[in-house]
Amino acid sequence: MFRSDSKMAFIPSYIGLFEKKELSQRINLLNELLKECRLCPRECQVNRLDGEVGYCGAGSELMVSSAFPHFGEEPPLVGYHGSGTIFLTHCNLRCIFCQNYDISHLGKGEPITPSDMARTMLRLQNMGCHNINFVTPTHYAPQIVASLAEAIERGLCIPIVYNCSGYESIEVIQLLEGVIDIYMPDAKYMDEKFSKQFSNAPDYPEVIRKVLKEMHRQVGDLMTNSIGIAERGLLIRHLVMPGGVASSEAVLKFIAEEISVHSYINIMDQYRPEYQAYEYSEISRRITHKEYMEAIQIAKRLHLYRGF
Repeated sequence: MFRSDSKMAFIPSYIGLFEKKELSQRINLLNELLKECRLCPRECQVNRLDGEVGYCGAGSELMVSSAFPHFGEEPPLVGYHGSGTIFLTHCNLRCIFCQNYDISHLGKGEPITPSDMARTMLRLQNMGCHNINFVTPTHYAPQIVASLAEAIERGLCIPIVYNCSGYESIEVIQLLEGVIDIYMPDAKYMDEKFSKQFSNAPDYPEVIRKVLKEMHRQVGDLMTNSIGIAERGLLIRHLVMPGGVASSEAVLKFIAEEISVHSYINIMDQYRPEYQAYEYSEISRRITHKEYMEAIQIAKRLHLYRGF
């Protein structure tokens, strides 16, 4: 059900957009959003093309922290040769417990041109990576898509993974239809009290519901090839947090009832109090084994079965 025909070579959806000359139209539309930045729900409306900077801290240039074959991602992404992971600098969500705060909050990274980004993607493909995995791409969506055109001309032909926080603009996600093969959003909260307190985003629960539905509409459930490598679809991450802060039951119930019981979900147990988390009693400790297993049992009770 979730395997593609191994006799047919996988062709990323962005190839079709490029051949129909629609990719350039998407690039133009996305660049327009940079003039009064509306790339995420915060809608800062700063002119990033003119050097202004909004909440995320990003300007007009792509900023990259690192790019390498990653073997710590989900098995369908890692496969045999790794996920071609590109860590982008800055973040539009900026959680106070961020485990990559030096990159996302402090801006550790180097500027990179679209041509350099295209070459980076091709280097990772030539190393055997099964996909190009953009980590925290939301605030750089226009620049990423612009670099994709050159990469396609040079021979890029593996899936693009949009590895994001889930705090996305529906308008932008719609413009990415046919560009992205694999969406990998976090589903962090379903309680606005905690999303406001720890991510300054009281509308996160409302946003993530719409985003997950739109992503699933575009790409469906995660599909793998005959050797288990992901080619297309939705892969959801949910980080279990102390004291029910992440509303695990509500998140999993929403996925099971309003997205699909066939959803691939990585229920993660690696929460640790990083950055400023130690200042808040609710999240100043690691989760217990019991808390994690309760989330797993909830998923099973809801007839979810892929991932974990």
